[in-house]
Amino acid sequence: MITTNPLRFRRGALRMGTLRLGALRAATVATASALAALASAIWLEHHAHLGMDVVVTAVALSVTLARVQRGTGHLDRLIGVVVIAASAAVASEVGSLLVRHPILGDAAFVTAMSGAIWIRRFGARATIAGTFLVLPFVALLVTHTEGARPYAADHDAWSALIAVVAASWVWLGQLLAAAVRFDRPRPRPAARPAPAGGTKRRIPASTRMALQMAAALAAAFAAGHLVFHAHWPWAVLTAFIVCSGARGRGDVLHKSVERACGAAVGTVVATWIAGSFPAHDRWSIVLIFTVLAIAGWLREISYALWAGSVTAVLSLLYGYYGQSAPSLLLTRLEAILVGATLGAAASWLILPVRTGDVFKRRVADALAALADFLGTPIGDRAEARQRGARFLQTAELLEQIAKPIRTHRMLLRHARSARSASRPRRTTGLVSHPAAHPADAIDAVRACIAPVELLAKAFADTPPEPTPAWAGLQGAVAANVGTVRLRLGGRTGPAYRRLPHLASTTAGSALLDVDAALAVLDRTV
Repeated sequence: MITTNPLRFRRGALRMGTLRLGALRAATVATASALAALASAIWLEHHAHLGMDVVVTAVALSVTLARVQRGTGHLDRLIGVVVIAASAAVASEVGSLLVRHPILGDAAFVTAMSGAIWIRRFGARATIAGTFLVLPFVALLVTHTEGARPYAADHDAWSALIAVVAASWVWLGQLLAAAVRFDRPRPRPAARPAPAGGTKRRIPASTRMALQMAAALAAAFAAGHLVFHAHWPWAVLTAFIVCSGARGRGDVLHKSVERACGAAVGTVVATWIAGSFPAHDRWSIVLIFTVLAIAGWLREISYALWAGSVTAVLSLLYGYYGQSAPSLLLTRLEAILVGATLGAAASWLILPVRTGDVFKRRVADALAALADFLGTPIGDRAEARQRGARFLQTAELLEQIAKPIRTHRMLLRHARSARSASRPRRTTGLVSHPAAHPADAIDAVRACIAPVELLAKAFADTPPEPTPAWAGLQGAVAANVGTVRLRLGGRTGPAYRRLPHLASTTAGSALLDVDAALAVLDRTV
């Protein structure tokens, strides 16, 4: 086990508190931007005699963009505005096809969504463009309800304009929040370029995910039209959410369960509440924005809570259009379950990405960044900040796949405890330790975050310990990082050497904390 102390627990608590406070501030900014987009869309809808779908689209895009664009640079935002305007126009045309020629519309929708994932293989900029391409199509599913169906000849141009308005309000809102120091997220480090193609033995992850998404959406469209008729968007939207951003089979299964459970609870509660408001009641709009603000905050805490909140918003929105009858509750729940099942099945059966492979890749990236950080030249402030940020980015990427792995560890240990409780106890004088689990490695990398932040400050100044002992300690920890990296890659190398815990300075203690985490990684990988 990693040796811990009260100071580390306080740092962890402060870090979690800061994260949740930052999420609450981000949700506040997102809600303000959505309100501004709503007002602009209502004005345009009134003067240009458009359908209410443009109003809903403006809100849906602004809420989603507020999360996607947070922390991005101005060039990426500008790319996003251009891409999302073009995508909104195309999505509007696809929405018209969904009404006039459903089969062609379904095929066009599936092609657009899977294509937006496939282009990630062409690098970081393509990944950003693909993310923005998807957003208007997700909004299309939200707006494809009774009362939001008409598509005029010039609807494509108006959809593009509404998308630009929503993106502009989000951009302005986040700039103002940063200017007054209300919400200043850490800038996102540049994404690592994706390989242009796979090897002869491996298919690129983007191609796998694109094929999985295409299969899941095609099956969801078929099941939605055959079983749920006019309410098919619930199944399609759920299948998309389950498959989008899949980081291995375990992540997909975990997300599908959370999505189904959260959405089911959100649907039940929201359908009951929506029945208390008549159709087109303005108070239901107030309630929708309140739930949206809460959903943006809850996303950082639990995906299930976020899924429940977003589904509640959809239920309230459908209630606003007069679709709040309790008789629809069972249909919605069934569609959510079918969509989640189809999304999970596609990710598990079609060129699946193994969770273990993703885990090893991201742990290897974190160890490589840690080794690079430990080699930071003393006194180079810019290099210390850049290398420290690179390690924090790899740790965050590893944390993205942590929930299903930690859930597996919890269930496994509960099962072992249950078996042990059913057996007669034997006194042997030996202390049993839980078996190593990949989740322990994720916890170990996470335990390095606070020490790395302290060391980054120390490396940026004059040598923290200008003695031979400091250089020897730094070199020994770096050597242990190399040992763990070799073990993770299945290669032989020098054995891990545990360092004595003798340090008189903060920087020395931070190095020893990193070494303690490496001891856990050495046992786990």
